[in-house]
Amino acid sequence: MQITLKLYASLTGMLPAGSDKHAARINIPANATVHTIVDQFNVPRPMAHLVLLNGIYLHPEERDQHNKLKDGDTLAIWPPVAGG
Repeated sequence: MQITLKLYASLTGMLPAGSDKHAARINIPANATVHTIVDQFNVPRPMAHLVLLNGIYLHPEERDQHNKLKDGDTLAIWPPVAGG
């Protein structure tokens, strides 16, 4: 199945070559978890701070659950940010 993976800020460089700015359409196995994808793209898990699936926040304990991802979903990931 295919999903759109969006990586932001310092994570953008971890997308595959040919990605459109901060997003890429990727093929994933039907039993993939969010952490499967994070690991596949070499994103250190602590750097996957804010994770949204179709615009809805996924708590860290939900990121290892199977059957969360469906064909056509959008997975967006941001690193921790600081500022003031």
